[in-house]
Amino acid sequence: MTEQDEIIFRLQGSVGMVTLNRPHALNALTHEMCLALDAKLAEWDTDPTVKLVLVEGAGDRAFCAGGDIIKLYEEGRKGADYPYHFYRDEYLLNARIKHFHKPYISFIDGIVMGGGVGVSVHGSHRVATERTLFAMPESGIGLFPDVGGSYFLPRCPGETGMYVGLTGARLKADDAVFLGISNSHVPSEKLKSLEAALVAADYTDNIHHEIDVIIGRFSDHPGDAPIIDRLKQIDHHFGQFSVEEIIRSLQEDGDDWCLKTADMLLTKSPTSMKVSFEELRRGASMEFDDCMRMEFRMVNRIIQGVDFYEGTRAAVVDKDRAPKWQPPTLEGVSDADVQAYFAPLDDGDLY
Repeated sequence: MTEQDEIIFRLQGSVGMVTLNRPHALNALTHEMCLALDAKLAEWDTDPTVKLVLVEGAGDRAFCAGGDIIKLYEEGRKGADYPYHFYRDEYLLNARIKHFHKPYISFIDGIVMGGGVGVSVHGSHRVATERTLFAMPESGIGLFPDVGGSYFLPRCPGETGMYVGLTGARLKADDAVFLGISNSHVPSEKLKSLEAALVAADYTDNIHHEIDVIIGRFSDHPGDAPIIDRLKQIDHHFGQFSVEEIIRSLQEDGDDWCLKTADMLLTKSPTSMKVSFEELRRGASMEFDDCMRMEFRMVNRIIQGVDFYEGTRAAVVDKDRAPKWQPPTLEGVSDADVQAYFAPLDDGDLY
């Protein structure tokens, strides 16, 4: 392996080590990285010498900040097939991680957004640090909370998943642990020692518990989650029956936080808002694999639309923060428009 490899695999004792190695791009996932990780996990899942997998990001800024949005934008605007292949293989990787038979540990040290959440949250052990910064920002670029967001967000406490999915709120480690995005907190300075302890351990058939004990030796309390102070408001406002009702409820509250949240929602793609709301309500009662099939149907329609490219242009390419959504208002997005995103695909489902 060379330093230029985008993803690095190595064995340390019985631990399969994975390093997402694009620190200059905050370790954002490329299509090739998704394919490589999926293939390696398939290999390690049946290799008796590999007892667990540990995934980390290179550098000190990010675990993984998402997918390679610029290439998706450029290829999609040309009408190329790349976005379809990328999302299919990314979602298949998410399913591979969810169904992985061995412990899958992520060191979520730094930024974790979008696609980075997809390669961490579905694993058995998600370790946050004081540098963790979590978000599902897709609604801001005309997309929706994908990579299994339809499954894990509705299973967050109360209506916090709907709040996170619609607003793209950025949360630190304490909130991430409270939501269940991470299930432990370890100071970043202790990660190397934790890694060494995981490599040195002799595991038995009770490996998941043994890993819990090892991580517990290095863990501490992340602090009181700020989101707890807003739980009653979040549950009340984001428990409404439509996006319009959520915004109206926030506006009628009159609290500064509520008014700012309502104003922020009104800046996002109306189509994304309504499609994401429907996705998360549906996902609450669906099994994981059904959620991934649903998301693949949705993303196929997103790729064929306008708002994803306009949102990416405004946020990432030109950075003018002035997207021109089509349609520009929530009222312009009909129920029939929303339901079309969930219809079966002519070419078949994800799997």
